[in-house]
Amino acid sequence: MYKLIPALIAALALTACDQIEQKLGLEDPAKKEARMEPEAKAVGSACRQSGRAIEDCYAIYGWLPKAGIYAGWREMDEYMRENKLETVAPQLPPPEPPGTKKKARKTTEDAPVGEAKAETKAEVKSEAKAEARADSEKKADKH
Repeated sequence: MYKLIPALIAALALTACDQIEQKLGLEDPAKKEARMEPEAKAVGSACRQSGRAIEDCYAIYGWLPKAGIYAGWREMDEYMRENKLETVAPQLPPPEPPGTKKKARKTTEDAPVGEAKAETKAEVKSEAKAEARADSEKKADKH
C-alpha cells in the first residue's frame, strides 16, 4: 500500500507537466501555435469584418500566428463578398499586446526642470470657468 503512494504522486505530477510548462513559457512551439490557431483565425475574421488591412492586423496582434490570422481574414473576406456584406467600423481601439505597460502620466516630481508642471483636473476646470465668466462679461458689456 505504501508503495502505491509515490506512484500516485508521480502520476499526478506528470499529468500537470503540460500546464506547468505552459505557465513557465516552456511550451513546445508547435503545440503553442496549434493552441493559438483558433484565436488567430477569430482575430483575422474580426479584422476583415472591421475593414482592417491584413498588415495592420499582423502589427496589432503580433503575438498570434500570422498563418491563422490570414486564414481567418481570407475566410471572412470570401464570406463577406458572397453575401455582399459591408464592413463594420470598430468602436473600440485595438487591445495592447501582452507584456506592454501603459505609459503613466508625468507628475510634477517626474517633470524635468525646463518643463511646465502638469495641470490637475481641478485647475483645468477652474480655468475654463474663469474663461466662461470673462466671455459672459464681455457679452454683457457689449449690450
